[in-house]
Amino acid sequence: MSKIYVVYWSGTGNTKSMADKIGEGIEAGGKEVQVTDVSDISPEGLKDEAVYALGCPSMGAEELEEDSMEPFVAGLLPFVAGKKIGLFGSYGWGNCEWMRDWEERLKKAGAEIVLEEGVTCLNDPDSETLDKCLELGKALAAL
Repeated sequence: MSKIYVVYWSGTGNTKSMADKIGEGIEAGGKEVQVTDVSDISPEGLKDEAVYALGCPSMGAEELEEDSMEPFVAGLLPFVAGKKIGLFGSYGWGNCEWMRDWEERLKKAGAEIVLEEGVTCLNDPDSETLDKCLELGKALAAL
């Protein structure tokens, strides 16, 4: 059984809820999952993983959280070529520019974004968003 990591940063719990639902989808797809806060893993911990998910809400001027997630993603960039990565996160305002920037940044480094775009929601994830998270988990498990 392969383990798939779901690494996230969450300030209010919204992105954590999404991470947990993605984890459920991975398990439903028959794979082992490790849902972990970004502070509990290093970029090198994902170096040899072919498939994983990353989650972070929009912060400030539509950016990744700057103290934990941004340095983690920056450290991960040298290792993402050829990887299949699911992205997710919540936002409180704006138009999801942070997610499009994140997708583009990883694509430029050679990663493939699973389901072609990140799963996002405004504030608390509703049932439709949680269904999308479950589907992302299943898609990750199928790879």
